[in-house]
Amino acid sequence: MKTYKVDENGYYGEFGGAYIPEILYKCVENLKNEYLKVLESQEFKEKYDQLLRDYVGRPSPLYLAHRLSEKYGCKIYLKREDLNHTGAHKINNTVGQILLARKMGKTRIIAETGAGQHGVATATVCALMNMECVVYMGKTDVERQHINVEKMKMLGATVVPVTSGNMTLKDATNEAIRDWCSHPSNTFYIIGSTVGPHPYPDMVARLQSVISEEIKKQLLEQEGRDYPDYLMACVGGGSNAAGTIYHYIDDQRVKIVLAEAGGKGIDSGYTAATIQRGKLGIIHGSRTLVMQTEDGQIVEPYSISAGLDYPGIGPIHANLSAQHRATVLAVNDDQALESAFELTRLEGIIPALESAHALGALAKMHFKPTDVVVLTVSGRGDKDIETYLKYSENK
Repeated sequence: MKTYKVDENGYYGEFGGAYIPEILYKCVENLKNEYLKVLESQEFKEKYDQLLRDYVGRPSPLYLAHRLSEKYGCKIYLKREDLNHTGAHKINNTVGQILLARKMGKTRIIAETGAGQHGVATATVCALMNMECVVYMGKTDVERQHINVEKMKMLGATVVPVTSGNMTLKDATNEAIRDWCSHPSNTFYIIGSTVGPHPYPDMVARLQSVISEEIKKQLLEQEGRDYPDYLMACVGGGSNAAGTIYHYIDDQRVKIVLAEAGGKGIDSGYTAATIQRGKLGIIHGSRTLVMQTEDGQIVEPYSISAGLDYPGIGPIHANLSAQHRATVLAVNDDQALESAFELTRLEGIIPALESAHALGALAKMHFKPTDVVVLTVSGRGDKDIETYLKYSENK
């Protein structure tokens, strides 16, 4: 049977692999040899499940959004990752990776962050496990997400503002990789998304797959069947999307719809719509679609949402698009902002700007009244309040 999951060489179709500097070869090779053994061990599963339940607050609810459903003429369920401890799906991954880091004898944790949610989730588990934590964050993002920066510091992390490039997620990732090259023996790099060299995309997807595992059980209870007609999520690097679709990826009854950041429009020069605008290339250790110039230089991405402001895309999603397994829609800044206010007014839920892109894709769809749609609200909107306020003042 055809599968869209990773193959034994770390590829999804033509995307993926591990393109890394020599100095990191041993680190990545060790991780590749260890991660499945640890993740599939009884000891890990018990500890991971216990922390997800008692610390993170899982399972997260699957909520039937009545007024939103009425507006779009179908049944829309919201997977409420915004209700997790720390306010997003990111914690599912950091809990798992820190357990793995401890098992591998690492003593120092580094991470990159855009919107700051992954940084906060990493700092949180480092506080929990008493480990040193350094978070790299682009200076642009430090300014637009300062509440998350203060949270990270309060949790004991060192936040390093990065001033290269356009000072966003790509640049933070570059610096984190440089740090890892300098301290390969004691440092574990907790990557926040389904990007980077193999085994990271697969490992992050597996740790986030708790989302689709719960969707199956919750739909069975609420709908009498364990699969929806549509799954919808936003994609930057793509970890919440990977978790949402993981247990359905090979189930052709389920249509996958991903929303990427259109910015000011895909032809405006201010966009982060990598699947629409990207070409095959290598970024941060992975072969995937990358926004680049004719001679292979990275084109700086742009999105109102710090978490989607990335010039690449996880190899999982690049492959789903190339194989026509997923429909990828570009949602522009203004559409995402409008959708955030719509959800807030219709359902009393303020979503993160990232999740607002997934909501913005609803208007581009044509649903039947019998369709069951599950849309993942990957995070809550507290961190984006200032952007929302600016938007409502200018309206």
